[in-house]
Amino acid sequence: MTNAVNDLRHIKNLFATAGLAICATVSTADKEAESSLADTDLAELDRQLNNPLTSIWSLTFQNNTSVKTGDAVEGREYTNNLFFQPFMPFEVGREQGAMLTLRPVFPLVTKPTFDVDEQSQMSALESSEASGYETGLGDIQLLTLAGPNHGEGLVWGAGATFKFPTASEDVLGQGKYQAGPAAMLFYMGKPWVAGLLYQHWWSFAGDGDRQATNQTDLQYIARRSIANAMSIGLGPTITIDWEADPENRLTLPVGLGVTKTTRWGGTPVKLRVEAHYSIIRPEDYGTEWNLRLQITPVINNPFKP
Repeated sequence: MTNAVNDLRHIKNLFATAGLAICATVSTADKEAESSLADTDLAELDRQLNNPLTSIWSLTFQNNTSVKTGDAVEGREYTNNLFFQPFMPFEVGREQGAMLTLRPVFPLVTKPTFDVDEQSQMSALESSEASGYETGLGDIQLLTLAGPNHGEGLVWGAGATFKFPTASEDVLGQGKYQAGPAAMLFYMGKPWVAGLLYQHWWSFAGDGDRQATNQTDLQYIARRSIANAMSIGLGPTITIDWEADPENRLTLPVGLGVTKTTRWGGTPVKLRVEAHYSIIRPEDYGTEWNLRLQITPVINNPFKP
């Protein structure tokens, strides 16, 4: 119980930090947005921001609070990941007919600590309670995608994805340089938007004492636009750890959420809340529930006059 209270205090501090960062970001962006973004249709922004190859620049703050359960732990444990994700698209090629996007992910992570060196060793425990919690920088990621520059109908892209061993503590990251392919296929319609975003990582360098990685993320998205620049739907991520035993390999969440795009001053801002439940999860230690809160200010392209 004490550990859970301490973790909730960590989460409260993370939300406070995120709130200050968001306020500072929106305050700065507001002055830039008054001219070119003030008249932008919010319903169309809400729809286009689902597209990983959109031409719209944005700054996403995404907080995921998760409930962890399994045979290797007593009761429930809690984790929190706060992601800062600048979305930076560039029109390239002849007559700017292609889109190149860069999306780094900077994670601030809170995780329970156990008396084991690797999470994969938790299966060796009869049943364990967290000995404490660690908060700090996690492994930074970078997603790159390129594809045709259009935002209607079928939209596709391909590229590469990377992870870097930047975690401030061993428990907060995997200690490996990782790389692999990325691809997306979306249907950008009205009122429905649906699609898949695939990423895979293999480790190729890093701490020789840490376990090699071979992991897949597959985010599936389906959202329906409704009135007042809002949408309902889901966007959870299926994860597969190919290095784990079969009973601890797959996490398959389902969920539902609501999105509202509004304005704070002259800045368009997308707000989202979404809950996920994992109908399949690792037996030893995995995510049962996840609550996602997301705030995304839209900004002007700094490379366009």
